[in-house]
Amino acid sequence: MSHTPVRLRRTTAAITAAIASARLEPVLLAVTAAALAGGGVAWLLGAQGAADLVWALGTVAAVVPAVAWVLAALRRGHAGVDLIAVLALGGTLAVGEYLAGSLIALMLATGRTLEAAARRRASHDLRALLEHAPRVARRRTGDEVASVPLAEVAVGDLLVVGPGEVVPVDGRVESAAAVLDESVLTGESLQVERPRGEPVRSGAVNAGGAFEVRATATERDSTYAGIVRLARQAGAESAPVVRLADRYAAWFLPLTLAVAGLAWLLSGSAVRAVAVLVVATPCPLLLAAPVAVVSGLSRASRLGVVIRDGGALETLGRARTLLLDKTGTLTGGRPRVLDVAAAPGARPVDVLRLAASVDQYSPHVLARAIVDTARERGLALPVPADVTEEPGRGATGRVDGHLVSVGRAAPGPAPDGERPAWAEAVDNRALLDGAAVAWLTVDGRLNGAVLLRDPLRYDAPRTLRHLRTAGIERILMLTGDRAAPAHEVAAVLGLDGVLAELTPAGKVAAVRDERGRAVTVMVGDGVNDAPALAAADVGVAMGARGATASSEAADIVLTTDRVDRLADAVSIAQRARRIAVQSALGGMVMSLAAMAAAAVGLLPPAVGALLQEGIDVAVILNALRALRVDRGARPALTPAAEALVHRFAAEHDDLRDVLDSVRAAADRLSGDPGPDALAAVEETHRLLTERLLPHEYAEEHELYPALAPTLGGPEATATMSRAHTEIERLSRRVATHLELARASGGLAPGQLDDLRSCLYGLNTVLRLHFTQEEENYFSLAP
Repeated sequence: MSHTPVRLRRTTAAITAAIASARLEPVLLAVTAAALAGGGVAWLLGAQGAADLVWALGTVAAVVPAVAWVLAALRRGHAGVDLIAVLALGGTLAVGEYLAGSLIALMLATGRTLEAAARRRASHDLRALLEHAPRVARRRTGDEVASVPLAEVAVGDLLVVGPGEVVPVDGRVESAAAVLDESVLTGESLQVERPRGEPVRSGAVNAGGAFEVRATATERDSTYAGIVRLARQAGAESAPVVRLADRYAAWFLPLTLAVAGLAWLLSGSAVRAVAVLVVATPCPLLLAAPVAVVSGLSRASRLGVVIRDGGALETLGRARTLLLDKTGTLTGGRPRVLDVAAAPGARPVDVLRLAASVDQYSPHVLARAIVDTARERGLALPVPADVTEEPGRGATGRVDGHLVSVGRAAPGPAPDGERPAWAEAVDNRALLDGAAVAWLTVDGRLNGAVLLRDPLRYDAPRTLRHLRTAGIERILMLTGDRAAPAHEVAAVLGLDGVLAELTPAGKVAAVRDERGRAVTVMVGDGVNDAPALAAADVGVAMGARGATASSEAADIVLTTDRVDRLADAVSIAQRARRIAVQSALGGMVMSLAAMAAAAVGLLPPAVGALLQEGIDVAVILNALRALRVDRGARPALTPAAEALVHRFAAEHDDLRDVLDSVRAAADRLSGDPGPDALAAVEETHRLLTERLLPHEYAEEHELYPALAPTLGGPEATATMSRAHTEIERLSRRVATHLELARASGGLAPGQLDDLRSCLYGLNTVLRLHFTQEEENYFSLAP
């Protein structure tokens, strides 16, 4: 981008100015503390004049920056709490109450230092977004390919995009096909294939072989440049957060001035007016809110939630609307194996093993998911030979002497002209589940299929329930994904609405619309979410996978790959804000009582300052409660229970092939209920007996008792125990059918319906039971 260096220089200058300003508060704190201590030493030595001089110097040191802060607040259109402090400091100097002035100076410096510690907002210049943008393009002219600055690319130029490179400008594919990772634009993790003539957008990454693209837009008019502009505009529109202290000062300030003026008018003593200002100096406001906020920030950081300033924490505590991206936020962000289908005569476990063997050398995102699943299930993967890969088609190699191919290309009809019924069933299943399909052929014969989908996060349902409990009233999904899978996820989670197939501009428009109704939080994880994060009242980035543009644009970054930390952040923010309000209001009530005493002459300025310091101590101690763990926010597991959760979660991954086997056996019975189908049921029963039922027994007698104290007693796991009973009942019923079949030499026609019902019911109960345990129990462990 042609103006990028200038923009980065401006941003750097702004950051430098902010850092210089932030360094003032600690220096002021050191000076005022030294002045108060030095004056105290002089007073103890009997040098009253020297003590007053040192205290006066400390007071003056605080007056100068305090006046600057007040003027800055007045330029923004409001008078903050610092104005009372300035009046009190000036009054103590005018009437010679230097000790009181030094105490107020120290209080002011302490509050500003704490507030500066809470302001750690990173620059919203979206550096990662700019770094991702290409600077040059490779332009083909005849047989020559030359690198040219991106600004020189014109409409109609023929560009070459190599493997792993970013598409520099919008254009149309000129090669046979292009395999692209468009997650930077749509947030969708699955790669897409663009055949010749199809449009491609700048910002997408070439996930296949080199291809050529004909430019249809210049750099300035391309998609990626538009995302950058949107992010900048949205960030510029975000209104500055008004400090909690300043909101209360709107009525406390005029009340203080009225009481001080009335005391002076009625008594004729300026000292009384100064005493009122001293005890009215809003220590609870200057200290309570920053201490509670800093405590909340500290508590959140221990959970992997980086909140960049106190304003974001305060705003998060008032949020009522939550907008969520789908991919990488509600879902894992990476495809996982959903199911494995096998042709008649083949086993799902063999289909997965062969597919993973060939895919070991493929960089494709689906191939990695297949290999990871095979390894999680403990399958031994032979080393393939003669592996080749065609972008957009798949990989081929020799495994155990057989020619094996796996890819997303849909298989054609069988030699007799008809497509296998089981393959049609796979297509239907993929359509219903919103899944991608990797087809497996062995020696040219269709052998099986692996269905893959980006799964829902285990912790998403629990997180949304906690958010609603915490006061979030409206939860919507904003996604660039297709409507069908988006609505399926929304139905499972009980969301209030879905906006699908959105561009980055569409997300920004949706955020602006929601902001008009309530304080709005936007959560996302991709570059395409950065403009929406910047446009929201509070932007939350899933930043566990690196510093992306979403992290740069966000007010809050979740550094762990767990969306349930968002619920923790909201709880912490609400609790910190509640404690800050309690401390501020309680402190002000005590200050009002002291003001009344000072107005009638019962409190001289120095005594009033000391009393105010006592109020400060009480306020700070109360505000520090924000550091403590809120017991109701998240159940705490014992180390033993946490270890059991991890153990049984790993066993769930290992048992997925058993679930596949149950469904496959039921499907076999629906086709030809002959000896092969009976053998499949026998194998399924063996897996249930040897692997699944021992797992369920161990959960019932080890995991559930360990979780009971955390969840509130054994009744909390009673419904899950009932599921164990049903799993065991259906398994026994399958065993009875097998005994009858052995006695009669095969399955009787009267057995088929009930056995098939048992297997499909067992498949359904197991999948639901696994999901419930993962959401309700396994999500508790970090």
